[in-house]
Amino acid sequence: MFRFSAFTAACTLVLVCIGGLVTSKGVGMSVPDWPTSYGYNMFALPLSTWLTGGVFDEHTHRLVATIVGTLVVAQTRWLGGAASRRPLGIIGVSELLCGLLLLKLGPDWKGAGHFLSGIGGLVLLASLVPVKNSPASAGIPSLVWAAFVLVQFQGLLGGLRVVLDKVVVSDTTLGTVLGLIHGCLGQAFFVLLCFIALRLSPVWQRASVPVQGGLRFLLPLATFAVCAQLLLGASMRHQHAGLAIHDFPTAYGKVWPATDSAALERYNHARTDEVEVTAFQIQLQMFHRIGAVIAVSLVAACALASRASSTDPVVGRGVVIWTCLLGVQFALGAATIWTAKAADVATAHVAVGALSLATGVLVTLLSRRQSTVPIRDASHVSPKTAIWPGSVPS
Repeated sequence: MFRFSAFTAACTLVLVCIGGLVTSKGVGMSVPDWPTSYGYNMFALPLSTWLTGGVFDEHTHRLVATIVGTLVVAQTRWLGGAASRRPLGIIGVSELLCGLLLLKLGPDWKGAGHFLSGIGGLVLLASLVPVKNSPASAGIPSLVWAAFVLVQFQGLLGGLRVVLDKVVVSDTTLGTVLGLIHGCLGQAFFVLLCFIALRLSPVWQRASVPVQGGLRFLLPLATFAVCAQLLLGASMRHQHAGLAIHDFPTAYGKVWPATDSAALERYNHARTDEVEVTAFQIQLQMFHRIGAVIAVSLVAACALASRASSTDPVVGRGVVIWTCLLGVQFALGAATIWTAKAADVATAHVAVGALSLATGVLVTLLSRRQSTVPIRDASHVSPKTAIWPGSVPS
């Protein structure tokens, strides 16, 4: 179960990376219809069309998303045990019928109808697969069902982002707003799958001594800072503000650039990409830079606090990995500007950002792991004994 859940989380990371590549290249609308691709069934798109321009990136994103959705449905059936058969069957039949009904309502509902019909058929098929094992340990089935709901909602959001791309609300296309929500939820979905894998892993059992002292406060604070950074970064990508400031560590040669009308006119006149920047885009990137310094500082403080206290070895190693990831992430952020947002560098920035968030959340949850020995006695337990639950002499 652990290996399958870890594989599902790894495939989701690949999906996040491809999504970041699509956004970095600006090819999200290379396939203008959904859930078909240029009128073809998604799996029957001719190779000659698939290899044209940005179609390859966008279509690959759709295919990998389908694989991830299938894996999550299989995970739900497996970890839910025999008890998952009936609810999956009911959900599958309901989605299939709703999809067929939407297809009857006309062309405006065609996309959602095909989507629900496909998902419903897959879920119904999963319910028919014989699984005799008992549900996973307490708490895990609820997490799996949450992933089951979220992956379908993500698929629907991704499709609506294409269908509603040209709908304008308050001078902003609805597709841009849905794309931002889709990207942020994708990160949350990845973290959820990582947590499911962690709960099934031996590591969850080894972390048996809850973290005390300042580190217990610093870990969630640093995780929140990293999460806020990813939200700012996602806003920048979907606002196309990644190069609103083209130099680093300065900003238009200053610590904080001016954003009055005269300064904006000067900035845009000097730009060579024919893309005009706004005061909001410049300020958004500046807050992103400040947030990066705060996040790195807080994670570094976690590393120092971990070394200064008798932290559980599992949590301690997690903090070290997290610190390294934040250092790489900071360097990739700078490289994104220095390379004029090269697609591979920007995508690596997105990938390491997802890993940084997942690592922070998992380390924080591990630090709250309920001890198998009384806390007052934890200082008398050797590191080897503290790692393995059940090894403390009675």
